Amino acid sequence: MLNVPSQSFPAPSSQQRVASGGRSKVPLKQGRSLMDWIRLTKSGKDLTGLKGRLIEVTEEELKKHNKKDDCWICIRGFVYNVSPYMEYHPGGEDELMRAAGSDGTDLFDQVHRWVNYESMLKECLVGRMAIKPAVSKGMLPKSQVSDALAKEGPSSPSYDWFQTDSLVTIVIYTKQKDINLDSIIVDHQDNSFRAETVIKDFSYIIHVGLSHEVEEDISVRVVENVGKIEIVLKKKETTSWKHLGHPLENHNSLIPRKDTGLYYRKCQLISKEGVTHDTKLFCLMLPPSAHLQVPTGQHVYLKLTITGTEIVKPYTPVSDFLLSEFKEPVLLNNKYIYFLIKVYPDGLFTPELDHLQIGDSVSVSNPEGNFKTSQFQELEDLFLLAAGTGFTPMAKILNYALTNIPSLRKVKLMFFNKTEDDIIWRSQLEKLAFKDKRFDVEFVLSAPTSEWNGKRGHISPALLSEFLKRSLDKSKVLICICGPTPFTEQGMRCAWRKVLNHSHLPSLRLHSKLTQPVTKHLCFWHTAPPGVSEPRRSLNSSGGSSRILWGPHSQSSGLCHGLQFKDSKTPTSRVGNEERGLYSKSHLLKNSGCLLGSKKK
Repeated sequence: MLNVPSQSFPAPSSQQRVASGGRSKVPLKQGRSLMDWIRLTKSGKDLTGLKGRLIEVTEEELKKHNKKDDCWICIRGFVYNVSPYMEYHPGGEDELMRAAGSDGTDLFDQVHRWVNYESMLKECLVGRMAIKPAVSKGMLPKSQVSDALAKEGPSSPSYDWFQTDSLVTIVIYTKQKDINLDSIIVDHQDNSFRAETVIKDFSYIIHVGLSHEVEEDISVRVVENVGKIEIVLKKKETTSWKHLGHPLENHNSLIPRKDTGLYYRKCQLISKEGVTHDTKLFCLMLPPSAHLQVPTGQHVYLKLTITGTEIVKPYTPVSDFLLSEFKEPVLLNNKYIYFLIKVYPDGLFTPELDHLQIGDSVSVSNPEGNFKTSQFQELEDLFLLAAGTGFTPMAKILNYALTNIPSLRKVKLMFFNKTEDDIIWRSQLEKLAFKDKRFDVEFVLSAPTSEWNGKRGHISPALLSEFLKRSLDKSKVLICICGPTPFTEQGMRCAWRKVLNHSHLPSLRLHSKLTQPVTKHLCFWHTAPPGVSEPRRSLNSSGGSSRILWGPHSQSSGLCHGLQFKDSKTPTSRVGNEERGLYSKSHLLKNSGCLLGSKKK
């Protein structure tokens, strides 16, 4: 399913995670919540031990501070004393200690690079890392970065600009033919113009301080067959521009998406409507000076400032195609973004979001994720498994598949909830099933009333046996799973068991929501040890038949609880005959961040 980052620091395979109940955080002592940490940072207490001084930190000095009561960590060139934060860290002390006395940037990025550590740890700032002496030009090696881009990245795009008396047109030549309006993100704020074009795993950025003022309104047009993007700005004055502007950060550069950082713009809260007893539909409107369309299967980050600290959470927007009863004025260029969000009364972020008034602002980031709609091409059967608000990514997937895939014969959604009152958009889904005969929805409740006539229980092989029946014996199938970690893991096991037990299945792909970003692609099947209903919480757990069949190393410390890693160099003699016959490297799909498998014909 979808590549949504974890909301806690430890990797999924970390032994610091709590095994019971599927929780993914370490229990914190009383008075050690995020709000308690924010209060501590506002108390005026010296959290650095340097009495307000900022120092330059050498590598040698950083290495000295590697104990729990004296722990310094470097993130992107800034050094923080995280000793006071140890007891407040949701992932536990041991997880922080992995980066003690060293540069923890890579470890941080693997888990949740979206967290605003500058705000969270600003009172713990020790200083900057000392810059190493520059190497003379004669000693510099040939640029490895440019070589890597030349070998792995797309052809470098280019841009030009033209003007009339009233307009300035910026034209981006992407040299790609799979570009659409989802591929381009445009922002104009305080005379700063920024356009980011997503090309595979790279971003081409134009970032300039405009030489003259322009109106807020912008328009974007894409000529898909030639990969050309046109951005039109309206001049405030009919002045002839001598140049577009002065370059700003990363201007005219093609860089890996993982290195671009998160870019936010303020959106206006237009409405919030109750959907269930604890879930609301929030509608945010982009500023007129922005263009952003969140691709199917991707997410954004919402940012609020709570008692002086920026708090960020990831959410997947939903499509508005099910909102037949939700009336809003129609705006061009998809200026609205909708979110289905469960409000937790004792939470920190969602109550604050719920307390916002109509017209208030929420910062929304650029989209992230690696889900590719190209996987839908020639698809015949689509099976969706969702639990609770795990339904949110399914809304856009449903809309895209039913609207754009002519080969589609069947789309089935099995929607798991606790009670009838928890079911999101039940009537809309039932109406869609009545309107489009390709679509069918089944509701499953774990704690129904005696009046409930539908299916009961939790996700299981018995429930999925009938549900996963395809329209034809050899139809092409995609399965998507989203929900809490135990749900997705159980769903993956059930789905793969069906694959392994039905040798006639020629083509099946599986997506499951992960609890942290994964940048490499792996194909696997997993069954738990006897007597264990959920995967073990250690990467090196024994006793189960959990194996990676083929695939490169993941950059994360773990992909799924209990899995043992084998890289692509593993001798085939060490892979079981059943596995080797079932899968091959050529059938690994290259959508990084998703778990995919294709049954070998």
